Amino acid sequence: MREDGKIDYVELPGGDLVSTKRFYQAAFGWAFTDYGPSYAAFAEGLDGGFDADAAAQTERPLVVLYAHDLEAMAAKVQAAGGAIVKPIFSFPGGRRFHFRDPSGNELAVWSES
Repeated sequence: MREDGKIDYVELPGGDLVSTKRFYQAAFGWAFTDYGPSYAAFAEGLDGGFDADAAAQTERPLVVLYAHDLEAMAAKVQAAGGAIVKPIFSFPGGRRFHFRDPSGNELAVWSES
């Protein structure tokens, strides 16, 4: 069962997605579910995905937390001193927002609805 505020997903920069998938398949036996030409998800101990969309590229892995009520969690993040850097947006499977913590780390929070 998913819990509020717990790490639920890790998103990694995809770069050359075909080569990246080939590497992880050959080295570790990973399997992928493709969501369009620039995104490949994996479920290999911890769910995650590689994002090769140039507009969405991050330089570092993106830790994604879960929330049952996305708007309430966004308010909590701001009240605690976090800065929303990408307001709530929809994606296939749910909605999410990105924030920076006081140390400058970017994280995201997602919800199914």
